[in-house]
Amino acid sequence: MIGRLTGKLLEKQAPFLLVDVQGVAYEVQAPMTTFYQLGSLGDEVVLHTHFAVSETSQQLFGFARLSDRTLFRTLIKVNGVGPKMAISILSGMEAETIARCVMEDNTAALVKVPGVGKKTAERLIIELRDKVSEWQSTGAGLSEMEAASQPVSQAPSSKDKMAEAESALISLGYKPAEASKAISRVMKQLGDDAGSSEELIRMALRGM
Repeated sequence: MIGRLTGKLLEKQAPFLLVDVQGVAYEVQAPMTTFYQLGSLGDEVVLHTHFAVSETSQQLFGFARLSDRTLFRTLIKVNGVGPKMAISILSGMEAETIARCVMEDNTAALVKVPGVGKKTAERLIIELRDKVSEWQSTGAGLSEMEAASQPVSQAPSSKDKMAEAESALISLGYKPAEASKAISRVMKQLGDDAGSSEELIRMALRGM
């Protein structure tokens, strides 16, 4: 069982990260909320991980916060919610927002996440209500990790950032046309002030 990784961040291609741990590179799937908290390529990162094994695959999921991993593990216990949907839910909204939606019976917010229909949203609320209260009592502090201190040596072009952002949205379950339209809308809004691909994804998700 792999519970935590500490190593150098080699690649960021949402939803995948590549982390070098003493010469061994681990491919890790992570929600966008974790991407937002990571530094630049080459920085040291700490990820709390969940290793999932099925008949057809072995997958490693990583989270910047221990509380996010706890919530992920709670989500995948809900009937009809697998790891992919759980990652989409944690990408579309912060863990605290998910907890608030559950406690306030806000199905309207949950159904905006790709793959989450009304019945699934209702089931999430019913099955998570007591568990969310338990999760909140454990606290949701950030895990210890190095802050970004050095910029990437070569900044990606606007086209590269747009392509990466669109690819990330598609991997989260959005249709290609939806993803392209959302990213174009953000780029039109930001213009030359467009930041990283993670920032484009964050703003696109908010708009969607």
